[in-house]
Amino acid sequence: MMIRPLRLFFPLLALISAASAADKKPNVLLILVDDLKPVTSCYGDPVAVTPAIDKFAASGLRFDMAYCNQAVCAPSRQNFMLGSRSTSTGMYHLGQNLRKVLPDAVTLPQYFAKFGYKTQSLGKTFHVGHGNHGDPSSWSVEPFRDQEVEYALKESTGGKLTREEAYFNNILNRPIGELPKGPAWEMADVADEAYADGRVAAEAIKRLEAAAKADEPFFIAVGIVRPHLPFTAPKKYWDLYDPEKLPMPKVLTFPKDSPPVAHKQGGEIANYKPVPPDGKTDEELTRQLIHGYYASMSYADAQIGKVLDTLDRLKLSDDTIVMLWGDHGWHLGDHGIWTKHTNYEQANRIPLIFRAPGVTKPGTTTEALAQTVDIYPTLAALAGLPKPDGPQPIDGNNLLPVLKDPSAKVTDHIYHAFPHALLGRAIRTDRYRMVEWKKVGAPAKTAKYELYDYQRDPDETQNLAAKKPKVIEKMKSLLAQYPEAVKP
Repeated sequence: MMIRPLRLFFPLLALISAASAADKKPNVLLILVDDLKPVTSCYGDPVAVTPAIDKFAASGLRFDMAYCNQAVCAPSRQNFMLGSRSTSTGMYHLGQNLRKVLPDAVTLPQYFAKFGYKTQSLGKTFHVGHGNHGDPSSWSVEPFRDQEVEYALKESTGGKLTREEAYFNNILNRPIGELPKGPAWEMADVADEAYADGRVAAEAIKRLEAAAKADEPFFIAVGIVRPHLPFTAPKKYWDLYDPEKLPMPKVLTFPKDSPPVAHKQGGEIANYKPVPPDGKTDEELTRQLIHGYYASMSYADAQIGKVLDTLDRLKLSDDTIVMLWGDHGWHLGDHGIWTKHTNYEQANRIPLIFRAPGVTKPGTTTEALAQTVDIYPTLAALAGLPKPDGPQPIDGNNLLPVLKDPSAKVTDHIYHAFPHALLGRAIRTDRYRMVEWKKVGAPAKTAKYELYDYQRDPDETQNLAAKKPKVIEKMKSLLAQYPEAVKP
């Protein structure tokens, strides 16, 4: 008499288990790296020592034509967290707090929290500093924050507060120019945990270990600071490189016929010694700074490796969406420019790698155009969540079709911007970039234009705006699809 009920019970149990598995939400691990341009080994750099990022790229999908929407830390991270461009929100500057501009915005972690995720921030996720305090309300628990500008050796600063330390710790009660410059690099023979990224990686490991025992899905964002200046990394990472074999910039001048408003000199780099106020560096200093960038990148890579290895050790990789993103690119002396803050290729092209179990295929790459604001709707789709709808503008495209099929495309261009004396709005296609420079709301006839052909001139040596009127008109028509920008 019991045989028939048992026959019914076991299929029913299997159905319940299958339904439970289908309802289980994937975990999300985000690795956000400051100032990381696509010069890792997996992106084809001949000297980069980045085994962890390379291994991760080999397990997922690498985007080869991904771009930020504004090449500066705070706005780019707000683009990421809101899915909104700076031109939609008016948040172009380091000191703007998103809750003062968009008090009701639903950030990416807040959106995931609505669906049962425990959201955690470790290291630099939002930008903190320059009067900006990030957005603590975005997280389920208090953010774990560490230093962004720090030195392990007292002799590096003489124990004095430096300009950039003051900026990043919101110590703004005196003119920054009265404070001393800190050194642009330090190569101390210390452990990884002597600097913030080592400590952040150690904390991320603890959080993953705790999350592995919890019932709720996790959304953990790990923010790695290096290779942001100053290039403070343990000596062993400097020792990975022969300075004489590092790639040096090929083009040291601004593009021919480019408008002066597009140019940059000095800026952030000049807040560090021994860089002169105008930011101009000789060959020796250029090589030293490039060495520092690569050493810092390798240090960051090692911390990323520790976190990803922990995910594997805890057997969480098959249930976790992992994404690595650089917040913007970086000028390494090309055009005579250092750091970011331009509309040129080196400041705007970024690394972007996804690994989504059951969706992406290991070791794949794509030439599909992608941009920072695409990440919000893409992660929501990967997690099976409803399409996000704001209340802030959700400007990005869902890249899920590309993740499933790397030959697919969801757009034929991306749009980014940067404000100097005028606002530069840019359209980047697979071949060209056009930049329109004008005041917001000013007549189109007042605009100055740049046009670069990356098929024939990848180093941006010649502005072609006056020589290719047909291309300019086509690019203008793409730009006309977007509303006038909000004023900076």
